[in-house]
Amino acid sequence: QVQLTESGGGLVQDGGSLRLSCAASGSTLSIFSVNVMGWYRQAPGKERELVARISRSGRIYYADSVKGRFTVSRVNANHTVYLQMTSLKPEDAAVYYCVAGPLEHSFSYWGQGTQVTVSS
Repeated sequence: QVQLTESGGGLVQDGGSLRLSCAASGSTLSIFSVNVMGWYRQAPGKERELVARISRSGRIYYADSVKGRFTVSRVNANHTVYLQMTSLKPEDAAVYYCVAGPLEHSFSYWGQGTQVTVSS
């Protein structure tokens, strides 16, 4: 099993920035199985959305809604993924979940979620 621990959510004004962090921990074998890490988000009454993902080799995907504003990165050595969010908008407000898994479309592990609130 892999545990994902998120941090960095909070309240920010429209146009502001936040940085989310997520650290993966677990057995050596479980950690080795994690190729892709990323972030989903879900706002009340809306479908869950894949925001960004990054593979161990550095292959990156962004949702169209965040391109040019969000940057995903990771440090493989300490199994940590980051999401730098800039030019935040009220519509970015959601619970953000860290995810990890072996494939780009297979996330076996989910974090507890961290709330991002953007005030207008």
